[in-house]
Amino acid sequence: MAKTPYYMTTAIAYTSGKPHIGNTYEIVLADSIARYKREQGYDVFFQTGTDEHGQKIELKAQEAGITPKEFVDNVAGEIKRIWDLMDTSYDKFIRTTDADHEAQVQKIFRKLYEQGDIYKGYYEGLYCTPCESFFTESQLVDGKCPDCGREVQPAKEEAYFFKMSKYAPKLIEYINEHPEFIQPVSRKNEMMNNFLLPGLQDLCVSRTSFKWGIPVDFDPKHVIYVWLDALTNYITGIGYECGGTSSGQFDKCWPANLHLIGKDIIRFHTIYWPIFLMALDLPLPKQIFGHPWLLQGDGKMSKSKGNVLYADDLVDYFGVDAVRYFVLHEMPFDNDGVISWELMVERLNSDLANTLGNLVNRTISMSNKYFGGVVKDSETSEPVDGELKAVVLETAGKVEAKMNELRVADAISEIFSMFKRCNKYIDETMPWALAKDESKKSRLETVLYNLVESICIGASLLESFMPSTSKKILEQVNGSKRSLEDMKKFGRYPSGNKVVEKPEILFARLDVNEVLADVAERFGKTAGKEEKDDEAGIDMEAKPEVTIDDFGKLQFQVGEIIACEAVKKSKKLLCSQVKVGSQVRQIVSGIKGSYTPEEMVGKKVMVVTNLKPAKLAGILSEGMLLCAEDAEGNLALMRPEKDMPSGAEIC
Repeated sequence: MAKTPYYMTTAIAYTSGKPHIGNTYEIVLADSIARYKREQGYDVFFQTGTDEHGQKIELKAQEAGITPKEFVDNVAGEIKRIWDLMDTSYDKFIRTTDADHEAQVQKIFRKLYEQGDIYKGYYEGLYCTPCESFFTESQLVDGKCPDCGREVQPAKEEAYFFKMSKYAPKLIEYINEHPEFIQPVSRKNEMMNNFLLPGLQDLCVSRTSFKWGIPVDFDPKHVIYVWLDALTNYITGIGYECGGTSSGQFDKCWPANLHLIGKDIIRFHTIYWPIFLMALDLPLPKQIFGHPWLLQGDGKMSKSKGNVLYADDLVDYFGVDAVRYFVLHEMPFDNDGVISWELMVERLNSDLANTLGNLVNRTISMSNKYFGGVVKDSETSEPVDGELKAVVLETAGKVEAKMNELRVADAISEIFSMFKRCNKYIDETMPWALAKDESKKSRLETVLYNLVESICIGASLLESFMPSTSKKILEQVNGSKRSLEDMKKFGRYPSGNKVVEKPEILFARLDVNEVLADVAERFGKTAGKEEKDDEAGIDMEAKPEVTIDDFGKLQFQVGEIIACEAVKKSKKLLCSQVKVGSQVRQIVSGIKGSYTPEEMVGKKVMVVTNLKPAKLAGILSEGMLLCAEDAEGNLALMRPEKDMPSGAEIC
């Protein structure tokens, strides 16, 4: 039976320079989804590539003293090298300088012009060169580009325009009828409220002030707007033929199942791109997911700040799979993640070396020590075995549910929760104690068999996220990769199999101080640790001293926000439903200016749980969420540094 097609894309990387780890996160995220979809039985076509035209590249090539084509050839090669370094399984790497792509872009432009969607006029406005975008005065933020925050320059030139307003009502209707189209929901709300509902202006779709672009074939002094050029890669790359017969691959793959992009280019993909497709009479992609950013410290990575981290530098220290694990695990579903050398070392030591590596190493070592490496199921049974098996067997289903929602970080957490349960099983069964009693030999065999079987299932689940590590673990335990269905069955490891004699250390622990010293010597400030020594703190008026008894009267616990909504007729208040242990409390907080209701859901927060209930705006509040506040009044929820269960005491 033919497999169901699944077509997914990343945004194509702009060839203005080497991609940093925040750019690289996207290809790794997409790869994990593509690999998992293949596990689910889909016929996946995974496309990525490079966006190579525009004024910014023309200027950079001039500065480098080479042609724009030479410049983009060098950078595109570097991008592809890093994508390959990160073990990503893309099926096609498209470049917008590919001849077949350029030809189709010209045909698309002509078609849209001939059917009256594009017209010629003049543009006078404020232009951001890095973003290749025009803005009106009202769209600027503090007089600067609303997308990147850089300076804009006045510009006037002859240009072609696309009639965006012609299709806006149809797009609004489509978004309202397809709630899954833009994810997360916060991105959809932003696009509707900030752009579509206030009304779209016609879009400038050509330039005459530079030459590095695809010429308009019937008016060659114009080059085609870089975003019209770039966005169409999603159809040209699979064989779209404008005005002719498209390829069988296009017919099979389109509409795309998923466009995976950064939140900073969500407007182009959820407004411009759907309208272009409507004008071409093509169906819209099924889903556009605007992922958050991976930040260095508290800000977006920037070479000017000296806080850029690169994938190949991180791989030199930690290895490919450790970097893949970090960027996937540390990125929340719809909030920005944070990366630093310190955090990388911490995760390597705690999660990869201790939780996973130590589990595999101990299990193989004990199998060799007690039974010459032979793993045998003697079919003894105790309640603790059933508890382990229950956790192991439900993990595959939990991972599948998370992946179906694109909650990749949560999926990985489920796998590592299973590994932690295996380590607990070792502590509960104490194989070293069983080994001292000959009458407990059968029991010891079963314990080690259960561990090896659990490791096989866990390693199979890891393949989508850490493919090399998955393969190494299965080789060391002499196990085979399981299908998704077989991951839900316990006991498939052949009794009598033999593990390797000497287990390989999967992840070696690192000393954070040694790493930071070496990084500072190798890279200096650009190692990714933004210097904040001169940052001014905030002094506040001291309150009267309290005793430990006073402090002890307050009860602080970890809570998980399971639902949140804005309080009507209030500019500041949000009403959250917070799970604390087995109870759900309603808590009203004045944080609407810092968080949307959608951003609140799923967060683990610090809660004062024995505060006397009070009414705010007529709504009962049964506690208080703890926040930090800066000098400008911006609020940040206080959250546990590590994942802690709901109800855990804060002391």
